[in-house]
Amino acid sequence: MDIYLVGGAVRDKRLGLPVSEHDWVVIGATPEEMLKQGYKPVGKDFPVFLHPDSKDEYALARTERKTGPGYTGFETCADPDITLEQDLLRRDLTINAMAETPEGELIDPYGGQEDLENGVLRHVSPAFSEDPVRILRVARFAARFTHWGFRVAHETNALMRHMVAAGEVDHLVPERVWAELVKALAEKTPERFFDVLYGCGALAILFPEIEPLYIAAGQVGHEREDDRLPALQAAVRLSDDPAIRFAALLCDTGLDAPALDRLCERLRVPNAYRELARHAIRHRVRVHTIVGLPASEVLDLLAAVDAFRRPDRFEDFLQVCRADAMAQQRDLDGRYPQAELLRQCCAAARAVDTGVLAGTGLAGPAIGQALREQRIAAIEQLLE
Repeated sequence: MDIYLVGGAVRDKRLGLPVSEHDWVVIGATPEEMLKQGYKPVGKDFPVFLHPDSKDEYALARTERKTGPGYTGFETCADPDITLEQDLLRRDLTINAMAETPEGELIDPYGGQEDLENGVLRHVSPAFSEDPVRILRVARFAARFTHWGFRVAHETNALMRHMVAAGEVDHLVPERVWAELVKALAEKTPERFFDVLYGCGALAILFPEIEPLYIAAGQVGHEREDDRLPALQAAVRLSDDPAIRFAALLCDTGLDAPALDRLCERLRVPNAYRELARHAIRHRVRVHTIVGLPASEVLDLLAAVDAFRRPDRFEDFLQVCRADAMAQQRDLDGRYPQAELLRQCCAAARAVDTGVLAGTGLAGPAIGQALREQRIAAIEQLLE
């Protein structure tokens, strides 16, 4: 049997990027032969094995045949007679359809190296249209490589538009859409993820809350990219955390709290992401105007965002508020003194000695009321 390095590792080596994962394809082997050599089976839909020492994934060469709609409607064939070229042909993009021999020799039957050099995201074959997840992957690779000048090939965009029109995107399950979204939010230019989806018509189906931003920008003749998702782009400058970027993205949409909850239910958004976005949607305006708020409202704001119990999440919330303010002011390097003021208010309120209150003879709700009054006084003194 012959073993080749494939996929992202081959691509990233040629881009000069660090390689974190190595995937291998095995030609001319059977599952029984892999087991005899100590490989551990992990594949459910097709034969994939873990190397006994490195724990890298080794997959038997395979072909796929479309049997139904969506990304699950496939019949897989893993046979010792399947060639390396046949295995690479089923992959999504040419830049992901290259292989490398153990000696480092490149095997590139579909022009991946040339597309790498020219910065083109191009599908390998018409079989691309059989899997709607590939639309999300192309958009995600655009988010990853746009800063290097990569673009989606015209013929690939046309194929994706055909897939959308044929209803393939309708079969994507929320968990898969969310998984690709989180990966895209972690890339260097996550706004390009939505640009590509809009360009092929998938944005209206997958993220209908975001599409109006693109329509509005086109109607008023705004072609600048920072006119569409400025809070998200500001958040990219401030943090690598996808949760912060997700909350900033939703600030761009202008959704109210009920609409946010409907989006989160539809995409099965995890609670941590949902909670941060909900705090930002509901409370960011009060943070922007904190200088004019009475101390009692500042304390209520701190309690609402759980600043006393979750200081880490409080900091994330302030980052989202700063990104939103930067977007509104069109100043992607802007200062945000409101965040520091709110931090100081939180510290002043937290510094109130609850032990002294316990010795006053107060009990039950009276202690809570006294604590609130003293915290308000501490914040009031700071604001003055």
